[in-house]
Amino acid sequence: MDTLKMRFNYPFQEAGLRCAKDALSRKDYDPVSLFRWGNMLGMAVLKMLQTAEAELGEPGQNAMIKALIEVGREVGRQMLDGIEVPEDILPIEFISAFASWINREIYASPEAPEIKDEEHCSFDILWCPHQDSYKAFDCRVQRYLVQGMIEAAREKFPTMDFQLKVVQTIPAGAKTCRFDIRRKKPGEKDEWEIYSDALAKKALEKARAKK
Repeated sequence: MDTLKMRFNYPFQEAGLRCAKDALSRKDYDPVSLFRWGNMLGMAVLKMLQTAEAELGEPGQNAMIKALIEVGREVGRQMLDGIEVPEDILPIEFISAFASWINREIYASPEAPEIKDEEHCSFDILWCPHQDSYKAFDCRVQRYLVQGMIEAAREKFPTMDFQLKVVQTIPAGAKTCRFDIRRKKPGEKDEWEIYSDALAKKALEKARAKK
């Protein structure tokens, strides 16, 4: 099966076009500076979450998580605005294509996707912008942005729902970040959110232990 049979919108389209016109077109502009800027903001968000947990406890953590999910949801909505799924696209092909678009176009990460059958697909992140800055536990901060994008997909395409699981990560010592995806069965609880909640509780325990 083709792993990218669909294309989606680029979020922040106007800003992206302006970047290409006013910055990337300049001979004196180093595109790697965009990485440094983005990585700084990524580390800032992580530090804000950690500080909220340490200083404000669970209410501070909840406020941060809510904000991150909403940003992810808005990105997902922009990606999916006006998009329709062709009749010849299987649900697993849509799911794989949606994940690939997030990986390549939102997270700026080269990947190796695979559709295994009509119920399962996976992908390996070959390089992540945060892999040299994040520790293994830090990757949790990105889960809430992804959760928002998943929620946006559920809003627009309820029959395309899926379960997403992290198998391994580069900051934890693996060669790639590997994710497994399977179609969600009716009535199933969301495994991504359950594990995110467990990590959030662990983060609060760590924050309390440092005091």
